[in-house]
Amino acid sequence: MAPTEPSEHLHCDIAIIGGGIAGLWLLNRLTNAGYNALLFEQSGLGSDQTVASQGMIHGGIKYTLSGTLTGASEAIADMPEHWKACLAGEGDIDLRGASILSDHFYLWSSSSALSRMSTFLASKATRGRVNKVGKKDRPQLFQHPDFSGSLYQLVDLVLDVPSVIKVLADNCAGRIYQIDWSKATWHKENPQTLAIDFHDGERTCRLSPGQVVLTAGQGNEAILNALQVTSPEMQRRPLQQVMIKHRYPHRFYGHCLGAETTPRLTISSHPCDDGSQVWYLGGSLAEKGAGQTASEVIAAAKRELHTLIPWVDLSDARWATLPVDRAEPKQRHFARPDKAFASHTDVYNNLIVAWPTKLTLSPNLADEVMALLPPPNPDLSDKGITRLDFLSRPPLAPSPWETAFGN
Repeated sequence: MAPTEPSEHLHCDIAIIGGGIAGLWLLNRLTNAGYNALLFEQSGLGSDQTVASQGMIHGGIKYTLSGTLTGASEAIADMPEHWKACLAGEGDIDLRGASILSDHFYLWSSSSALSRMSTFLASKATRGRVNKVGKKDRPQLFQHPDFSGSLYQLVDLVLDVPSVIKVLADNCAGRIYQIDWSKATWHKENPQTLAIDFHDGERTCRLSPGQVVLTAGQGNEAILNALQVTSPEMQRRPLQQVMIKHRYPHRFYGHCLGAETTPRLTISSHPCDDGSQVWYLGGSLAEKGAGQTASEVIAAAKRELHTLIPWVDLSDARWATLPVDRAEPKQRHFARPDKAFASHTDVYNNLIVAWPTKLTLSPNLADEVMALLPPPNPDLSDKGITRLDFLSRPPLAPSPWETAFGN
């Protein structure tokens, strides 16, 4: 934070740092509410954790595999309906134009593992959120005679994440900039207030936001360290997802139940430009894969798929992995957070740190942040936005399978 005398001094209500789903959703909410808000992203919109998501907008049933409702399951029970309203242009964000890959998700078992949950899944507690699937209504993947397990359909959505990012960015196109931290520095306007200096040759433009909101996922940690902020703290939940590019004709979206309280395996299907598709594998496979080499987790995925759906021929498939660190607010005993998180820091009174913890909870994160904000300043309405036009616009980040396999 080198002292620099600015050539220009700009003001805005909110500066958001981080252009993933959390930051873009928040930007949409803020502008709709009349805030002069700007967003800054250092690489590509949706990069890292957002594009690594499987796109599931779920209502929490995947957190009930112990046979009981949990804090996590109840915190997000209304999220599918919230997102559906937005996708129809009737919610707090207009997501019309974003693509839905599937309007449901399945929960299945290759053995009797679901029998211990059958009473719970048929109870009033899950009514309207889970439906048992009869043999004639099974998806094509489970029409094979060798499948003898149980199958349930969940109300969860699966979204094409790149299309969601594009719609959110297009809604606020004039408010999104790329930030190059080799040409931008934090500036202390006083011991408890932050500004950002943008250096353009000999010119320095100082942006003084009413509030800075960090929504950079795991990138929040580096920013907090640079600013010597010790609270709130971040924890990482490492995964190694598996990608399978193939020409098997059937899409599928589902969780396989195992002996643990997290899904044994999660499969989502994603289209490629060349007409093929990618199966993207998560669940316990990805959690255990975090401590394995790429070849080890791919071998484990092949064994799991051969065990669970042996009739599917993936002999010509291409395989790759994606290490991902999910960023979350630090919890006691490394617990999974139940809800989105937003909090002021212990050093700066205009710095808020936020983690959605799950794609599903992006609307909840915006609520948490906006509860911490003063009303918009009417004197700032859109003032000075075009004076940052020396900054470029960030591109949309490519999907992991585009990077791994090409188009």
